[in-house]
Formats: sequence, structure tokens, C-alpha cells
Amino acid sequence: RSCSFTGFSTVQSRKLAKSLSRSSVRSRMSLKPPKAYNSLQKGALIWDPKPQQVKKIFEALKKGLNEYLEAHQAELDYLSGRHKDTKRNSRLAFYYDLDKQIRSVERYIRKLEFHISKVEELYEAYCIQCRLRDGATNMKQAFSLSPSTKASRESLVELYKNVQECTEDMCFIEGALEVHLGEFHVKMKGLVGFARLCPGDQYEVFVRLGRQKWRLKGKIETDDSQTWDEEEKIFIPNLHEKFEIKVTELRGLATILVGVVTCDSISFFTTKPQAIVVDITELGTIKLRLEVLW
Repeated sequence: RSCSFTGFSTVQSRKLAKSLSRSSVRSRMSLKPPKAYNSLQKGALIWDPKPQQVKKIFEALKKGLNEYLEAHQAELDYLSGRHKDTKRNSRLAFYYDLDKQIRSVERYIRKLEFHISKVEELYEAYCIQCRLRDGATNMKQAFSLSPSTKASRESLVELYKNVQECTEDMCFIEGALEVHLGEFHVKMKGLVGFARLCPGDQYEVFVRLGRQKWRLKGKIETDDSQTWDEEEKIFIPNLHEKFEIKVTELRGLATILVGVVTCDSISFFTTKPQAIVVDITELGTIKLRLEVLW
């Protein structure tokens, strides 16, 4: 890499370094202050962006939003067809009620379209900062291998600042993107354990997603049904965190760990409720059933 920079003048390198620094995303985008974002407001600024993870979440999010858009567009087409028939039959009250429904769906579609465009805009800005950071990193490595001069040292300092700025901007955009991820409504559907679950057994399930926690206790009844003190919890999706699920068995004052597992949330960005069955033990003798609605 150092050989490829032998014909690159110091003046040119300084110009490129300065042009990189002027590409700060916050100078080009009117984003809200960091306190508005889930990842930034609690001092949890992540200084190690993960472009591959962000790409996976973006693709899943865009696919899910398009599913919602297609579903509401189909509903609008159906209502519009009924609207024409009703107009011919001149049932006035029903006609106006249908017209109100159509306007409501149209407004929701416009909101979805704006939502999708905003997500795409953020991800495009993120990719630009990622490429700028990679370019500045490669230049920094090349200059570090070349003979040390005053000019090269100044260029290294400038490039180091550029890398830091691009990294900061990427984290800033990740926080902005999290605002558009929606909510996960998680429902407890119970444990499945066949012979492992006996009447009178008591269990505690602990679900964590980043800083968000859900702790609930349940009991196996004599008729093999299960009662839980909570049935539903809302989680805010996170770009970097996975669901962590811990199940313990309660025996008097003692607790016995059944198992701890992690669950990725990428597949949850869809219009239909997702039935999740998680193996809590290595052999799958105890499973946890959840339902996730985005």
C-alpha cells in the first residue's frame, strides 16, 4: 500500500483529508440532538459501529415496512372498489363511512411511504460515512508505512481526526435509525417440557434486550395448564443487542438454572405474528414458547 502512495503529493493528501472532514453527516443532515435516540440518551454511545449488522437490520426493516405497505395498498384497492359500488347504489350513510375509511388508509399509506424514505435516507448516509471511514483508514495505514516527515505526520493527525469523525457520525446515524424500528409486542405462551414439567413446579423467566428487562413467574397447575403473573411485554428493538432468555426453576428458597439462550430479532420485522419456540436446555427437553408481533 505504501508503494501506491509514492506519487501522491503531500498537498493532495492534505486536500483529501480536509475534504473527508467536511463530509461530516451532521453538517449535511438536520438530525435531532443525540438525546432523542435510544442508544445515545442513556450514555450508551457505541463507538464501534457494526456495518454488517446494520445492513441486516436495514434490509429486514425495509422488507417488513414494504409488507405493511402492500397490505394496506391491497386494503385500499378493496375499499375503493366497494366505494364505487356503494356510490351507484346511493346508500348515503354507508357511503360516507366507507369514504372515511378510505381516507384513513390513504393517510396511513403516506406515513408508511415517508417512513420508508426516511429509513433509506439514513442508511444511504450511513453507507457514505462507512466508505469515507474505510478510505481514511486505508490512507492512514499507508502514511504510517511511509518515511516519517513533518508533512506525513500532519497528514496522519488529520486522517486520524477524519476516522474519528466518521465513526462518530456512523454511531449518530445508528441512533437515529433505531427510532424507526418500531416495537416488539412479546407474549408469553408457556413452557413445553413433556415429562420435565410436573404439577406444582414453579419457574421464573427473565427476558432481556439491552437495558430492557422482563421478569415473570409461572406455575404448573394440576391439570397441566400454566399460570403466569404477566402475559405481555413491549420491547423497543435495538440494532446491536439480541434477546437474552434465562429460565430458572424455583424450589423453595433455592433456584436451579435451567438454561440461558440468545435469540436474534431480525426475523421479527414482519406483518404477521411470529410463533417462537426456543430450546432452553441443550437437549431441548424444556422449550419456551413466545409470540412476537411487530
